[in-house]
Amino acid sequence: MKRENDFSQGSVARNIIELALPMTIAQLINVLYNVVDRIYIGRIPGDGKVALTGLGLTFPIITIITAFANLIGMGGTPLSSIERGKGNNEKAEKIMSNSFTMLLILGIVLTIVGLLVKKPILYLFGASDITFPYADSYISIYLLGTIFVMMGLGLNSYINAQGFAKVGMLSVALGAVINLVLDPIFIYMLEMGVSGAAWATVISQFCSCIWILRFLTGKQTILKLRKKDMKLDSKIVKRILGLGSSGFVMAITNSSVQVVCNATLSVFGGDLYIGVMTVINSIREIVMMPVQGITSGAQPVMSYNYGAKAYKRVITGIKFSTIVCVVYATLAWMMVHFFGSFFIKIFNNESDLVKVAVPALATYFFGFFMMSFQFAGQSTFVALGKSKQAVFFSIFRKVIIVVPLTILLPRMGYGVTGVFMAEPISNFIGGIACYVTMLLTVGRGLKMEMTKVN
Repeated sequence: MKRENDFSQGSVARNIIELALPMTIAQLINVLYNVVDRIYIGRIPGDGKVALTGLGLTFPIITIITAFANLIGMGGTPLSSIERGKGNNEKAEKIMSNSFTMLLILGIVLTIVGLLVKKPILYLFGASDITFPYADSYISIYLLGTIFVMMGLGLNSYINAQGFAKVGMLSVALGAVINLVLDPIFIYMLEMGVSGAAWATVISQFCSCIWILRFLTGKQTILKLRKKDMKLDSKIVKRILGLGSSGFVMAITNSSVQVVCNATLSVFGGDLYIGVMTVINSIREIVMMPVQGITSGAQPVMSYNYGAKAYKRVITGIKFSTIVCVVYATLAWMMVHFFGSFFIKIFNNESDLVKVAVPALATYFFGFFMMSFQFAGQSTFVALGKSKQAVFFSIFRKVIIVVPLTILLPRMGYGVTGVFMAEPISNFIGGIACYVTMLLTVGRGLKMEMTKVN
């Protein structure tokens, strides 16, 4: 086996960086699928601001689809990596092939259900008669590519987990480049507007999906998708769902927060503020990518070494990923604080939106570095198969803290500002609670295991 695929050898920091850099680039490129759509749509002459607001209303549905992809991808890859660390590649392949079947089934079900309930759901999420046509045009087409999204997100993590992070990056880059090329053609040249953006996204996701499937059935990969392993094994399914529930709950709670935010903003601020939240969410997705890249890159390394009983290397991985994430997030916070207007104008430069978006962005990103502790603690729980703890802290930060604050603060006299205040408050409380718990449980447990081994 090549050294780059054996995470028990060499520097832990180097192993993480070799995975994290291409994974960060890949995730950043992946965000472009939606962000580029928003940039182009936000600049449609005349309709840009309303169209951007309509697109923002589809985020919770897109997030739910992502949640189901995370349920399988983030549930299966740590289990597969642990088995690979034990030298049990056959079991690792069976986990991956079962994941393929689960992604396929869920993709079909979500497509059908989504198309049936999209109208009442969009109105529930805060759509008005003005913004609904734009939201409906986009999501109706986007849902047709659900299977491609599921396969792309869910299976690409298996490529990264084997140490082929550059291939994983290319998988995403392929779709992003196609999306970048098709967007202006469909939106402007063919005058398809919002529908054109959706078709560009679906076609690009299809291409990424085909690329990933070809690699995982080819000669280069260590673990192969095999037809004989695709029959669902109830024990494997339960383990995948159990561990993946952390990423699933995190994404679902994000969707819930988006729904509550949009509904509250529609009451206290109207369509303009839903557009502002759309822009802020777009900026947040971009800024968070390196944090997600580092923690995602650390996960396979920690899982592999945990399976190989190299506990000291697991602790080193936790320390390294935490320090890098906190330093980056602090710098990112300063950039957004001082250059907020620049970031907002990337998406829409209409004066009324920029005027209210700048202070909202500053409030939303206050203390952004605390988010790093949540991600570092959560990724450690997932990497070591601690599903219950990971699920709890996913629910704790979003459902127990953010949602109530989003509802209560505007009614306590803070108005629309209260909606944007909920996020930083949750980052401080949730980040500290998650990371301290991880240190007291996982940290102590690893040190005890090291003592036994020595």
